[in-house]
Amino acid sequence: MASGIKERERQSALVVEGGAMRGIFAAGVLDAFIEVDFYPFDFAIGVSAGSTNLIGYLAGDHGRSRQILLDHATRADFIDWRRYLRGGHFCDINWLWHASYKDVPLSITRYTENGVPLYAVTTSITSGQPHYVCVTPENMHEVFPASCAIPMAYRDFPSVAGEPMTDGGLADSIPVIRAYEQGARDITVILSRPLGYRKPVGSAPKFIKQFFHDHARLFEAVLDRGERYNRALDFIKAPPKDCRVSVIAPPADFPVKRFTQEIELLETGYEIGGALGRQFLSNPVDEAPPLTPKS
Repeated sequence: MASGIKERERQSALVVEGGAMRGIFAAGVLDAFIEVDFYPFDFAIGVSAGSTNLIGYLAGDHGRSRQILLDHATRADFIDWRRYLRGGHFCDINWLWHASYKDVPLSITRYTENGVPLYAVTTSITSGQPHYVCVTPENMHEVFPASCAIPMAYRDFPSVAGEPMTDGGLADSIPVIRAYEQGARDITVILSRPLGYRKPVGSAPKFIKQFFHDHARLFEAVLDRGERYNRALDFIKAPPKDCRVSVIAPPADFPVKRFTQEIELLETGYEIGGALGRQFLSNPVDEAPPLTPKS
């Protein structure tokens, strides 16, 4: 893999939001990209389910994310309320990553040879700040469970390079500003919520405060999450003059929720993503206008 991002006058980045089972939308979009060998990006940044979707895309493994979400992610091994009430995980993300890695082939060699770095976002337990970890064959078994470890739903804090981490979405749910800071001036964003959604801003419920009572900085990240999320949406809507942002987002009536496990709904979500991915590709990238340029 290239040690850094390719130097170009106008770098291009792909940013994919997480959202647990809502990730089936991005799975459909990215499979549409694979179908026509659409790989124009210099680097990619993914959060939680967005990061695991991206590794399948960059490895060229058509249908891999769909298979995992419709099979492994619908099993009780992954989501189980009774296990949670007994003190276990509601979402056992460690099981999901390792079981799917064992059962569903991942073309690691293609990923490492394509020269397009994938950065997975995690959130530090000690600082509450986002970490943007370049995924390698050596660290991926640490990085992906950490990026996807939804607080409270997954009771552990997986370590990355010896530092305890949790869901990257706490600190940076849509890392479009990070992509810009990293040099991208042509950014494609795949969202997991419809355009127009805004995250509520306000105080956290008491039970959340209790869960984070030993992690003050992480709790600050929880309190600030809504503002950071909406700031990213503002950037997408009105990017700097030297930046173009293109967005692919599910429709307002998208049927898949965070913990949806109904196969029919997931299939529908995947098909919607595929259709909107192909629609995006029908408009050549070089001619695509910004979503809403700054005046």
